[in-house]
Amino acid sequence: MRFGLLGGQLTHSFSPMIHSMLGKYEYNLYEKKPDELDLFFQAGKFDGLNVTIPYKKDVIKYCKSLSETAQSIGSVNTIIRLEDGTLYGDNTDFFGFSYLLDKVNIDITSGKTIILGSGGSSLTVQEVLKSKNAKEIVVISRKGKDNYKNINKHKDAILIVNTTPVGMYPNNGDSPVKDLKIFKNCQAVIDLIYNPSITGLMFQAEKLEIPTVNGLDMLVAQAKRSSEHFLGSKLPDTAIEEIAAKIDRKTKNIILIGMPGCGKTTTGAALAEKMNRKFIDTDDIIKKTTGKQVPVIIKKDGEKAFRRLETEALNEVCKQSNLVIATGGGAVTRPENLNIMRQNGRIVYLKRDIKELATKDRPLSESKGIEKLAAERLPLYEKWCDYKVNVGTFNNTVDEIMNRR
Repeated sequence: MRFGLLGGQLTHSFSPMIHSMLGKYEYNLYEKKPDELDLFFQAGKFDGLNVTIPYKKDVIKYCKSLSETAQSIGSVNTIIRLEDGTLYGDNTDFFGFSYLLDKVNIDITSGKTIILGSGGSSLTVQEVLKSKNAKEIVVISRKGKDNYKNINKHKDAILIVNTTPVGMYPNNGDSPVKDLKIFKNCQAVIDLIYNPSITGLMFQAEKLEIPTVNGLDMLVAQAKRSSEHFLGSKLPDTAIEEIAAKIDRKTKNIILIGMPGCGKTTTGAALAEKMNRKFIDTDDIIKKTTGKQVPVIIKKDGEKAFRRLETEALNEVCKQSNLVIATGGGAVTRPENLNIMRQNGRIVYLKRDIKELATKDRPLSESKGIEKLAAERLPLYEKWCDYKVNVGTFNNTVDEIMNRR
């Protein structure tokens, strides 16, 4: 049996990983341009498909029959080849968003919901909200009567759902709404994006202490329902949370912070090898970009110049997934670096007695003194980290990180 995902840009899709956990079947990525769709469907070298941006509406014409849900929504994200060779289209995103909305657990019958975007995903969200008797649904689009220029008309919304790709990898940090503060009654923000794990919109919500959730559970839930179509058999809903947790662990970066000389580079390289991940040291990126060694940059251009370069390096690597990243000891001194690290990663503080830290060829440790650096940075390491590991023997440190990730 041959299944797969059809879409425009699929390089960083989690779908193959998810389907490998759902069933033992071939699952390929079919990255196609719009003018390639006719030939792709004529060749018909598949038994079933998932469909993603931007083709959820375009594929309808290739389906001889549609489920009631797909007909109602006007969007298809799952296609099955029937025994007679014809194609049947369904919308399993309906189940996926229903699952996600139930998880958020707010009373949508009591207030307004605004949906950002009017594409295929938006249509699904609208149908789910209607089926659950949402009090009022407003769709915000770029050119509609309700748009981003007059969005303040709907500042009484209790729920905001982002269905646009704004903020999706590689445009991490972007947000379709520039200022969430106007939404004084907002009880939750749902962003259907799952890569990065925390989007620019979600970071805004966090700052305002508004509960948030990304689209990973929806992705897994709709994949489970699609897999049921593929296999012709039911799967337990408990698989959704289990697989989402596994995907989260597998894809999130492990980002090492700690004092200069605590062992971030050595530990990170060994950890990456053991986990079959790529290892990146931000200092190496800076060396490659500038052609200069870090001590030379700090001595010649100053610490502030180096910190700017460090933030640029973090911006580039932390938007990626499944990496082990070693940061500079002072990365925590720039507040903007925290969200850059958190967007797709778990932050691990390697804690080591300052008496054991080497200072040779470390200009800030030599010029400021290790005690002064420690007084400035140790509280930040504690505050920023998801968990800390006391650096002991080499193997024990690596094993503890692996066990706690």
